[in-house]
Amino acid sequence: MKTAFIDIDTQLDFLYPAGALHVPGAERIVDAIGRLNAHAVSQGIPLVSTMDAHLEDDAEFRSWSPHCVAGTLGQRKPAATLSARTAIVRNAAGADLGFDAPQILVEKQSVDAFSNPYFPRLMEALAVERCVVYGVALDVCVRHAAFALLKMGRRVEIVQDAVRGLSAQNELRMLNEFRAAGGLVISASALLD
Repeated sequence: MKTAFIDIDTQLDFLYPAGALHVPGAERIVDAIGRLNAHAVSQGIPLVSTMDAHLEDDAEFRSWSPHCVAGTLGQRKPAATLSARTAIVRNAAGADLGFDAPQILVEKQSVDAFSNPYFPRLMEALAVERCVVYGVALDVCVRHAAFALLKMGRRVEIVQDAVRGLSAQNELRMLNEFRAAGGLVISASALLD
């Protein structure tokens, strides 16, 4: 079964308390995300990382405070979550799908990774059947990606100790709904041991 690791929005503005839109407790999962990403690269497993890349006046800022504006420090990923070589799939006509790098960074301007039309094309081109999903925020961006991948007929596994939501209550609700929809919840140690 062809597997891909899907790292959702692990960016400075979300992961750390000084970030523009910090997800509570997200700083505690950076190490797990780094280990998962390194594992994927070392095993030749496709690693797809979504990244907000907002313009200063993006429509999303009517719902959420400004964050991850393209080119700012907050838009970057921590070094521990990056491979030595990356490719960027821009949300623009004619984007390259980035097959020449072990980590593919997919830019987006909304909470939904599928808002970049190249994200579903990438999943199809990689012939992915199993998606191992982690990142932030579990109850927002991770949710959109996980449920959309399930609807595409993929086996989707959320790494419980490598996600954080906006609240513990939201996390529990999301994971219960995800299981009920046919998703699996696993641990990082189950993947890395």
